[in-house]
Amino acid sequence: MDVIAADQLRKHYGLVRALDGLHLRVPAGAIFGFLGPNGAGKTTTIRILLGLMRPTAGTATVFGLDAWRDSLRIRERVGYLPGDLRLHEGLTGRGTLTFFADARRRDCRAEIERLAARFEVDLGRRVRAYSKGNRQKIGLIQALMHRPELLILDEPTASLDPLMQRTLYEELREAAARGTTILFSSHTLSEVEALCEHVAIVRAGRLVECERIDTLRARAVRRVECVFADGPRPDPPPGLRAAAGENGRLIGSWTGPVEPLLAWLARSPVTDVTISPPDLETLFMTYYGDEPRTEGQALT
Repeated sequence: MDVIAADQLRKHYGLVRALDGLHLRVPAGAIFGFLGPNGAGKTTTIRILLGLMRPTAGTATVFGLDAWRDSLRIRERVGYLPGDLRLHEGLTGRGTLTFFADARRRDCRAEIERLAARFEVDLGRRVRAYSKGNRQKIGLIQALMHRPELLILDEPTASLDPLMQRTLYEELREAAARGTTILFSSHTLSEVEALCEHVAIVRAGRLVECERIDTLRARAVRRVECVFADGPRPDPPPGLRAAAGENGRLIGSWTGPVEPLLAWLARSPVTDVTISPPDLETLFMTYYGDEPRTEGQALT
């Protein structure tokens, strides 16, 4: 079952096309990466899914409900962290979270205290005294505290130090193990690769790839360096792009499953070989290469 489904989703502002026919499917229980450069249309998509913005065309459903007409029913079941989090400066952290819990008509006190201890944030301080990182923690707690069926997180690691990012990943994995579906929006490949099982890559308001992370990793480029006792064989497999060097050395790159490369190497006396891990970053950047734009095809 798909918790989120969007078809031919479009959002235009005059000649500017923020979304240009986006298709998206997020299966139940997935930790799903929503990846793209700043301005690709990720936040616009999220706002449409939450009923905060009406699409120009196309359809969007969450839990099988229409994202615009049924937005109140949807938001009861969703935890959301916006990318531009704003909090009341005069309230304490605890007062802020109590306000959100009261708005939801939920008793979240026990979960608030648990999460505050885990994220190491003092709820007795006023928001104006918080660092950016601690404000982000308050935003994360309000998204998580009612144990929602769907978590939508827009750049959730902003301002968090590496140790706290790791804590957040652990919390999200535990939530997914309980059955929560997570849409994790980011422009950073490394954190999506570390956490997510599936990834959708968007650019200029369009979906350019949607795959499992392990499938993308299998397509990624590996650096290869080999030393042959008698020089490399003359029949390299199709995935190998390499140049022969001195003293039987071969340096190049390999794309695809590694088994055909190993089988080819096994047919020759090899004195040394290095095959690097898949370089998913290089594959990722191929989706962001320059391309001509038509009039009005600005990013928002």
